[in-house]
Amino acid sequence: MTSQSQGIQQLLQAEKRAKDKLEEAKKKKEKRLKQAKEEAIAEIDHYRLQREKEFRNKQTNVMGSQGNLSAKIEEQTTETVRNLTSSYHKNMESMMKKLLSTICDINPEVHPNFRHAV
Repeated sequence: MTSQSQGIQQLLQAEKRAKDKLEEAKKKKEKRLKQAKEEAIAEIDHYRLQREKEFRNKQTNVMGSQGNLSAKIEEQTTETVRNLTSSYHKNMESMMKKLLSTICDINPEVHPNFRHAV
């Protein structure tokens, strides 16, 4: 009977050791999962910050080029207005003479379709 009781004691101890090992394995697994989750969150945050930085750089480049574009358009507009004004002053005199000569120099003549009543 002592051997039976001793065998039962050994089985109980073995069962307790197995239970302890199982709990220890569960704790390690939970710890690994928690660590993996923290690493994943850190990696996601790092990636998000990197993408936001790239976005801000691209946005700055686009907005900066739009500022340059607006300055170029303003410069082109000013140049065009200057050219038109200079062309106006250069050609105004000759156009006024041409317009006045067309209006004032009248050549009276009979229209070819006019039939003289006899």
